[in-house]
Amino acid sequence: MKKILIGTHNSGKFKEIAYLISKKYKKISPITLKIKSPKETGKTFISNSRLKVRYFSKHVEYPVICDDSGLCIKALKNKPGIYSARLAKKHGGFFNAMKFILKKLKKEKNRNATFVCSLSYKNKNGKIISVEGKLQGNISYKILGKKGFGYDPIFIPLKKKITFGQMPKFKKIKLDHRYLAFKKLRKKIKI
Repeated sequence: MKKILIGTHNSGKFKEIAYLISKKYKKISPITLKIKSPKETGKTFISNSRLKVRYFSKHVEYPVICDDSGLCIKALKNKPGIYSARLAKKHGGFFNAMKFILKKLKKEKNRNATFVCSLSYKNKNGKIISVEGKLQGNISYKILGKKGFGYDPIFIPLKKKITFGQMPKFKKIKLDHRYLAFKKLRKKIKI
C-alpha cells in the first residue's frame, strides 16, 4: 500500500484531508512519527503550505501533503488570515477566539468572510504542486453548532442558512475551502 504523510497536528484537518485522499493510500500523521511542526514564517497561505511540505518531506521517503488555511474577514482587513490558528492560541482556544471576533464585529454590518486553504503536495521525486481553494461566506452573529472544528461555528457559506458548525460532517467536507483546493489538486495529480 502506498503511503502519504498528511503534515498537520490538527486532528480536524487530518481527518478531512484523509477522507479526501484515495483509499489506496495509507495516511500517516506526523504525530505517530513524533515529528514536530515547523515555524510558519510565510506571509501567504501558499508560502506556509510550501514551507510545511518541504519540512515534513525531509523526514519521510514518500509523498507529503500539507495545508495552510484560515479565515479572512473583510471588516477586519482580512484578518485573522494566516494568523487564524495563532489567534486561537493567543486567546486560549478557538471558542475564545470566536468570541473575540464576534465582539469586534458587534456594530459591523459587513460580515463578509472568506475561508482560504492552500494545499501543497510534494512527490517522492521532490516536485511541489500548490493550489488554493476559497469559499465565500458571512460571519454569524453568534457561535452556532458543535460540529466541525476551528472557526466553523461562526462561518455561514454563501447561499446557506447554517454555519459549518451546524452542518453534517460529510456535507461540510464536500463544500468547504479544503475540498475546493483538493479538487484543483486532483486535476494535476492522482491522489
